[in-house]
Amino acid sequence: MTRSRPAMLVAALAAVLGLAVVLPASAQPARDADTGVATHRACATPAAGKHRAACLALLDTAADGTALSRADAAPLHPFTAADIQSAYQLPSALLGARQTVAIVDAYDDPTAEADLAVYRAANHLPACDADFPCFRKVDQRGGTDYPAPDDGWAVEESLDLDMVSAACPNCHILLVEADDPSFDNLGAAVDEAVALGATVVSNSYGGPEGNGEQDYQAHYDHPGVAITVSSGDTGFGVQVPAAFPTVTAVGGTTLFQDGSARGWGETAWAGAGSGCSAYLAKPKWQKDRLCHKRTVADVAAVADPSTPVAVYDTDNEPGWLAAGGTSVAAPIVAGVYALAGNATTVTNAYPYSHSRALFDVVGGSNGSCGGGYLCQAVPGYDGPTGLGSPHGIGAF
Repeated sequence: MTRSRPAMLVAALAAVLGLAVVLPASAQPARDADTGVATHRACATPAAGKHRAACLALLDTAADGTALSRADAAPLHPFTAADIQSAYQLPSALLGARQTVAIVDAYDDPTAEADLAVYRAANHLPACDADFPCFRKVDQRGGTDYPAPDDGWAVEESLDLDMVSAACPNCHILLVEADDPSFDNLGAAVDEAVALGATVVSNSYGGPEGNGEQDYQAHYDHPGVAITVSSGDTGFGVQVPAAFPTVTAVGGTTLFQDGSARGWGETAWAGAGSGCSAYLAKPKWQKDRLCHKRTVADVAAVADPSTPVAVYDTDNEPGWLAAGGTSVAAPIVAGVYALAGNATTVTNAYPYSHSRALFDVVGGSNGSCGGGYLCQAVPGYDGPTGLGSPHGIGAF
């Protein structure tokens, strides 16, 4: 597949993707069954029943767990901000300037602001500077007593910052760092983000469903604030907080350039989470027939690490990375909500009544589920991709 991209950015990415990266030893590289692309989870998976989450960033790696060499990374053509804007037909007008998108993650990314500046400059996005103070970082209490750094979560934070910037270059971005990935502290960080004026909150993490998850739902229920959550990266199955009916659960796609009128095509990504919640009530706007409780997902965007995005992070000195996971999709959709500028007046039911303003994703599967649409991308609603991916801002 051939993808267009600015010549200067191609040169920059080609230069920096050759740098070796030492990744956390907490997770071993895995190989995508569909593409053969080796991936490495940025964060360790929490044990069941611990009420903790893992970030959902996936890094493309060599077999030994280091970042891809320049030669290995080049065929993947990691997507730039311009590619994301083109694929989802996002408007180039100065939209989103009065919107604040909060990103909630755990632990500290000490180089978040500097890394974001490099990404925005390389992608020809407006700088966050004194003239346009579009970046702020706080702890979960709104102060500057940041938690301990963590290499894996730092990659996640950089990914989230970059994807919100790509989708909504003129948005203000608030990074709220929770003390740790417990749902108590992540939920408190969401509450603080809303208290500080965020109109959209992006959450690129998840943990297994379990008894007691309902205790955390109130943290993700803020009328007048759009809350996006990654659906998961392990295929068919449901995670929280994506299962909460008060959020927009964002599934994942494989995105590629083609000869269609749109210029891009999408299928369901094999790793995208989907299915029926075991505990949480079905919202009244969901009408699918096989889930008596909440169905995941609602919408989707690119997540396949074989069609990755370019991310810049230097907390562990990696520089440019090729990344995937539904951690990519949730902040993109958060940025689209902000572009639309309607978050204070719409609910997460809104896409269901405006599904014609989405790209319907057909084809691909994330596992075997005994019921086609819950794990296969079919015309109309399905589990892995929900109602579809953004086609401009009309569904948000």
